Amino acid sequence: MPNLLRALAVTTVITCAVMNPPPLHAQGVELMPFGGYRFGGDFFEIVAEGAVDLDGAPALGVVLDVPMYEGLQFEALLTHQSAHLSVPQRPFEPPAQWHITVDHLQGGGLQEFADGRVRPFATGVVGLTRYAALGDSEIRFTVGGGGGVKLFPLSHVGVRLDGRVYATFVDADARFLACEPGVCVTNLHVDIVWQAEFTAGIVLRFP
Repeated sequence: MPNLLRALAVTTVITCAVMNPPPLHAQGVELMPFGGYRFGGDFFEIVAEGAVDLDGAPALGVVLDVPMYEGLQFEALLTHQSAHLSVPQRPFEPPAQWHITVDHLQGGGLQEFADGRVRPFATGVVGLTRYAALGDSEIRFTVGGGGGVKLFPLSHVGVRLDGRVYATFVDADARFLACEPGVCVTNLHVDIVWQAEFTAGIVLRFP
């Protein structure tokens, strides 16, 4: 009987803890490795200088969030996308196999909208994009934004689900059309590559 009562007491305590978890008020530095899929094949077509039969590829990365105040966090983001393409060659020649990579290095902010075990959020970042193939690479300016939710079944371990959109300014051309004293009219042409990705990762929080 004592063993039965002890087991009943332990079961009751565990059940109460699960049904009524304490709120998560403490903030700490969060590190999240993640994986997902990134859509948008314009980078591949720019490198291949022609149409390719590939709209996206898997992406891996890591996010670092540093708490500031009232749910606002500084966010640093590094992602890597790698794809293998079959690029058409001249007639009667087999297609060439190219390995293309796209990397984003960004920094910005994340705003959480709740303080608990379920935390929806929005993000905004700016930084650089590097795309490369066959020993050649280019670096361009990028802005990004998105949102998602963090789930914390444990106080220091959670899951983060993200959706992000990146806009990379690949090329810009400004031309002066006409100038009069004090006034100039210009024509600005900007090429933008859009990519969207959906990812999931494990959040590790350090006090």
